[in-house]
Amino acid sequence: MEHMFVEVSQLRVQYPGRAQPAVDDVSFGLRAGDIGVLIGPSGCGKTTLLRAVAGLERVTAGEIRISGQVVGSSRLHVPAEARRVGMVFQDYALFPHIDVGRNVGFGIHGLPRAERAARVAEVLELVGLSGSQRRFPHELSGGQQQRVALARALAPKPQLLLLDEPFSNLDVDLRERLAHEIRAILKAAQATALFVTHDQLEAFATGDVIGVMHEGRLHQWDDAYTLYHRPATRFVADFIGHGVFAPATLRTAGDQVVVDTPLGELTDVTECPLPSAFASGRCDVLLRADDIVHDDDAPVKAQIVRKAFRGSEFLYTLRLKSGETVLAHVPSHHDHKIGEWIGIRAEVDHVVTFEREPGLENRSP
Repeated sequence: MEHMFVEVSQLRVQYPGRAQPAVDDVSFGLRAGDIGVLIGPSGCGKTTLLRAVAGLERVTAGEIRISGQVVGSSRLHVPAEARRVGMVFQDYALFPHIDVGRNVGFGIHGLPRAERAARVAEVLELVGLSGSQRRFPHELSGGQQQRVALARALAPKPQLLLLDEPFSNLDVDLRERLAHEIRAILKAAQATALFVTHDQLEAFATGDVIGVMHEGRLHQWDDAYTLYHRPATRFVADFIGHGVFAPATLRTAGDQVVVDTPLGELTDVTECPLPSAFASGRCDVLLRADDIVHDDDAPVKAQIVRKAFRGSEFLYTLRLKSGETVLAHVPSHHDHKIGEWIGIRAEVDHVVTFEREPGLENRSP
C-alpha cells in the first residue's frame, strides 16, 4: 500500500454503557494533500470518527496514525493539542468581541508580532478576505465568517485539518458554492483535510475521496464516480444518487450474460457477474435515473406517478405495468403530465447486482 498521511486501522470507539460501538472496525487511508469526506445519515458514527482522529475521543481498539506516528490506540492517547490538527466546527465559534485579525491570530500568539501579522495577512488572502483584519465577526456574512474560521484553523500550519459539518448553518444555495471555494482554498494551502457532512452535493463538491458510513461501519471509501457507478454495498447504492432496485435474473446466452429485467433484456454489458453468483441467477439490479431513457418507440411503457422539475431536466418516478417503480432523468422540454404513459428503455453499460431482497417485487422505493 502506498504511503498514507492519515491511516486508520480497524478502529473501534465504544462508549461505556452502550451495546453498539459508535465506530466499528473502520479502516481507511488519506494521502497527503487530499481531501477526504465522511458522509452518512445522522448517528452513523462519522463525527465520532472525526473526533477520534482529532484526539477528542479515546480509541477502544485499532489505531490512528498521522504522518507515520501512532496518535491513538487502546494503549496510547496523544492529546488533541499535541497532534497539530486544525478544527473547523459547524458553529464557527469566532470570538465576537475581537476583530478578525485577532481571531485569526488566536492560535499563533506565541509568534513575534510582525511574523504573526504577516501570517494572518497571508491566510486571510488565501481565503479571499484580504484587508479585513479590523472588521468584527458580526459585520461579515455567514459565508465570510466560515472562511475566517478556516483562516484561523490554517494559521498555525496544522498537518491535518478536520471540518465537522462546516456549512450546516448556511443557506442551501450558499453551501455548494462555499464547498467549491473551500476545496480551492485547501488545495492552494496544500492542506490534507478530513470533512464530515450529511450533504451529498457538498461531499461531491469537496472530496477527492468519500467514505460512506452506516451504523458505525465504513461501507466504502472511494471517489464519487465509483461510489455512484460501482457501489460496494446495497446501502451505498441506496444512499448515493437516485436509483431503484429491480428484480432481475441472470442467464447465459451463447458466450454472454443476459440480464432479464422488468424493462426487458440487458445485453452487451461489459461488467456483469455470472448467473452462478446468485441462487437460480435471481438478483436485484440497480437502475439509476440516468440508466433509463425516455423513448416513445420503446416497447416497454410506464406511467408517470411523480415528477420533480430540476431546471434542465425532470426527475420522473415511473410505474411499469408489472408494478415495479423506476426513476428517469428526462430533458425538461419533454413535459408529460402525471398519469401519462410513456415509452422507456434501459441503457446500461455495466450491471450492479445485489442479493435479492425478499418482498422486493411488490415494493416501491
